[in-house]
Amino acid sequence: MNKYPLWKYLLVLVVALFGIIYALPNLYPDDPALQVTAKKAGAETAPDVLERAVAALEKSGISVKRSELLPGSALIRFNNVDDQINAKDVVQSAVSDDYVVAMNLAPNTPDWLVSLGAGPVKLGLDLRGGVHFLMEVDMAKATENKLKNDLNNIRDGLREEKVRYKQASKEGDQLRLSFTTEERVSQARSLLQKEFRDYLIQEEQADNVTTLLLTLSEQAVKEIKDYAVSQNLTSLRNRVNELGVAEPVVQRQGADRIVIQLPGIQDTAEAKRIIGRAANLEFRMVDWENDPLSVSRAPVGSEFLPMRSTGQGVLLKKDVIVTGDRVVGASTGYDENGRPQVNIELDSVGGKRMFRTTNKHVKDSMAVVFIELEPEKRTVVVDGKEVEKVFTKETREVINVATIQSALGNSFRITGLDSPAEAKELALLLRAGALAAPMYFVEERTVGPSLGQQNIEAGLMSLVTGFALVLLFMVGYYKLFGLIANVALVLNLLLLVAFMSIIPGATLSLPGMAGIVLTVGMAVDANVLIFARIREEMANGITPHAAINAGYDRAFLTILDANITTLLVGLVLFAFGSGPVKGFAVTLSIGILTSMFTAIVGTRAIVNLIYGGRALQKLSI
Repeated sequence: MNKYPLWKYLLVLVVALFGIIYALPNLYPDDPALQVTAKKAGAETAPDVLERAVAALEKSGISVKRSELLPGSALIRFNNVDDQINAKDVVQSAVSDDYVVAMNLAPNTPDWLVSLGAGPVKLGLDLRGGVHFLMEVDMAKATENKLKNDLNNIRDGLREEKVRYKQASKEGDQLRLSFTTEERVSQARSLLQKEFRDYLIQEEQADNVTTLLLTLSEQAVKEIKDYAVSQNLTSLRNRVNELGVAEPVVQRQGADRIVIQLPGIQDTAEAKRIIGRAANLEFRMVDWENDPLSVSRAPVGSEFLPMRSTGQGVLLKKDVIVTGDRVVGASTGYDENGRPQVNIELDSVGGKRMFRTTNKHVKDSMAVVFIELEPEKRTVVVDGKEVEKVFTKETREVINVATIQSALGNSFRITGLDSPAEAKELALLLRAGALAAPMYFVEERTVGPSLGQQNIEAGLMSLVTGFALVLLFMVGYYKLFGLIANVALVLNLLLLVAFMSIIPGATLSLPGMAGIVLTVGMAVDANVLIFARIREEMANGITPHAAINAGYDRAFLTILDANITTLLVGLVLFAFGSGPVKGFAVTLSIGILTSMFTAIVGTRAIVNLIYGGRALQKLSI
């Protein structure tokens, strides 16, 4: 007799319920939406911002499906993508520049499914959903950053070599070093020619002072620009990885632009803020030589910067100890008072600079300066015509001032942050790597199917048609056993969709659909082998129950061998492939595992329920 123990029937039932529940959210398609989020991390979106946005949309004649205020953002849903695209500029004009307006897909999954962790499958850019960003690197700022960093390094080098200089400054695209004796000029030249070979050196004299003019060579400028794009490309990839986006596209376009495509992402406002934000840190000494209350303006070599918490000016030395570029590790935590902090780890060069400076200034104060660069549109007059250009707006704030109790090394912490969200975002940006130069968004749009909507509809139609033909063939050729195989095939698809829905970062693309079609064929192939074996055994004259046992037992090894070899190919494709190839490998590998269960365990459970426990003379096969 063919019977399963109770636990096996319950296992099949639990797996079937799992597949149904976690595939169910795909019946509730996402709504096109706009998400309004404050630029500053941790800041809330005020209710009046949402009211202004909705009123502006009503005035423009754009219908709103639903609007809602969420923790940290506002969400406006639309009935179609056209309304979403038309509404973006309207909403951006209605809210202030302190908010980011990003196109999004808002889920419609019922709350009870969400509470179980269920959600729809994320679709790739070639099917539906995802965002396309085109960003441009500020090349002028890249060169300026190089000059500033080299100026600090030159000052450090001259001090180490004990070469006294009268003045060291940056003017335009040149560095100026002034000396009072020829011996010092010669020593400085020797240092520059040895360690700063990117510069062309000119000399001028006035009032017994010799000034060396340092200008970057054309080759050096070209290398700086290439490095800026390459470094930003690496940083953006790291930031995208921190966001957990599956199968992203981050690639260079032309001389100074980078394309970013984020398939299946839900929170595009968060992505836009993280990707576009250029944040860095500077560690500087508080001016220990001057009292800020007794000076009307900053002395030479110092400057006033506002304290974030109070807005009061802090007098700082202009010399930078280290910047965020030297950070190799950053994590969040809480100080002894329960306030958020960021734990910093510097590289060897940064650690040496920090130790050298703090060792000389024990009991003096050191400040942490937070620098944020963001694009700002301004109208300028060019050749008598008004032209809108994008400039870089730089904001500098002191977030922490602390007394140096002892010399610091590679590891220390930053406090004075507004919220845990800001601490988390700052740590993320520092971990991903500072941008070599600020960037601004040139273009932002939702990406439609890259193969065209008609091709995708044709692909779906072919999938449905092929599936239907397989179902009809199995019923027509294997009768009741064919119907059982069809039930298992439907369960297999439910399980495949369920796993694609719950695996973090999984995205279904057009090649992934090809993997599903292949899985359908392989799942049916397993049942064909089993049923053909059962027919063969019955033709040899054995009883129906014995034929069922022999069919499943003897076909198992053949099915296992075929599926293991295909699974190995899928794993190799996943390990060495990228983008669409990985998408195909994921669906193929998951489909092989689910088909093994449904084609063998699932169909056997149904056969045992129908035929087990009673005498048989023949089988409907």
